[in-house]
Amino acid sequence: MENITETPAIPPRPEQVPAKFWDEATGAIRVDALLKSYLALEKRLSAGAGPAPDLPDTPEDYCIDCAHGLFQPDPAINQRLHGAGFSKQQAQLLYDLAAERMLPLLGDMAGEFQAEREMQQLLGHFGGAEQWQEQAGQIRAWAERNLPPALVQALAATADGVKALHRMMRDGGAEPKLLRDGSGSAGLDSTTLNRMVADPRYWRERDPAFIAQVTEGFRRLYAG
Repeated sequence: MENITETPAIPPRPEQVPAKFWDEATGAIRVDALLKSYLALEKRLSAGAGPAPDLPDTPEDYCIDCAHGLFQPDPAINQRLHGAGFSKQQAQLLYDLAAERMLPLLGDMAGEFQAEREMQQLLGHFGGAEQWQEQAGQIRAWAERNLPPALVQALAATADGVKALHRMMRDGGAEPKLLRDGSGSAGLDSTTLNRMVADPRYWRERDPAFIAQVTEGFRRLYAG
């Protein structure tokens, strides 16, 4: 018969239970320790995956490459990136994306600024907005009647080109004729001039000397 007065034996710790969660005195799981560990784990998981493997020691240790020249690394931004746990690779990606988005924006701004400068130049040349509006209609109508569309498009892209159209209209007034040798005095034929119009120096960089060369080439090519 079993002796109920004997003290029950304390069971050993199961292998799957870590020692820190086992109470050797009672032979039971330490629920308080288990709960505390679980809450700490949950807190870490809710805070994210932790710092990136290549998180620099300080914000100054970011090696940001800004070879594009649009801007330079900003210490205040780097401080915030470091505080948010951005790795070196993630920080570089952020800067690269900023440059990628800024390029078309800067291009648009430069184009608008250049267009405004060209318009101010035309207003000054023709004596004001009212005079320019009157001349613009006449120049456009004359050019569309007398010049190839490609030539009109090329010259109308710049203030110097518009002024060249105005001179051609004023001096000739009739359909212009190609020079006998098919090229201007500078030796630029229509094929060469069309290639120059497609050159970034003409339509993007707005190189004044290059634009003047193209404009004069067209003016000489289509003499009145």
